[in-house]
Amino acid sequence: MSVDVHHVLDGPADGPAVVLSNSIGSNLHMWDPQVQPLVDNGFRVVRYDTRGHGESAVPSGPYGIDDVGGDVLALLDSLGIESAHFAGVSLGGMTGIWLAQNAPERVRSLVPSFTSAQPGNTQMWLDRVKQVRTEGMAKIAEGGIGRWFTQDWIDANPERAAAMREMTATTPAEGYAACCELLADLDLVPGLPKITAPTLVISGADDKALPADHGRVIADGIRGARFEVVEHAAHLGNYEQAERYTQLILEHFKGVA
Repeated sequence: MSVDVHHVLDGPADGPAVVLSNSIGSNLHMWDPQVQPLVDNGFRVVRYDTRGHGESAVPSGPYGIDDVGGDVLALLDSLGIESAHFAGVSLGGMTGIWLAQNAPERVRSLVPSFTSAQPGNTQMWLDRVKQVRTEGMAKIAEGGIGRWFTQDWIDANPERAAAMREMTATTPAEGYAACCELLADLDLVPGLPKITAPTLVISGADDKALPADHGRVIADGIRGARFEVVEHAAHLGNYEQAERYTQLILEHFKGVA
């Protein structure tokens, strides 16, 4: 069953809708750098917190990809949006892939970013579930910041890095754990050829969590998909290299009729 997810709207009510979907361990504020440029270009920006994250509900886990995808469909219905451009990072990107496979009429164009169609590392995810449920989010947040950003960026932006670390630390432990269970056995690869939405896949050159090879698999599986690798970007490349990332998604969204 879908849950009501916390969301924020920006931009003109009659503008083409863009849905932005957050990574695991973050919330809708990870998209702050993209909001104003999208609004300035006439888009209606819909940001939301994935279930179990931010200010959204935290239903008991485990969650399935159809659960988090269903939440987006319910959100679009509640807002009266027939179709939208969709960009997602990490788990958000996987959500977008599922939507494009299962509700193609709702996805105007797709940008899976710093993500994978099959994350793998099943035991790692299950170990993390156990750690979160026994120890909480503090250690996850401490280790996660080094996956989200390059060390050069962290050194140059200590206050911003601390704020992003706090974003993970304050993520509900059960919501995070339930999403880890989702990732443990996820495989969206077989359905990639079904996707018809114009697709731009973006990976980070320095993403150790989901290296660019994962993005290449997605791009190779979707007919006509374009693949871009952003230099000096780790897992949250939309934030670390905001200007380049925003340029890429704007070009893609504006290029779709």
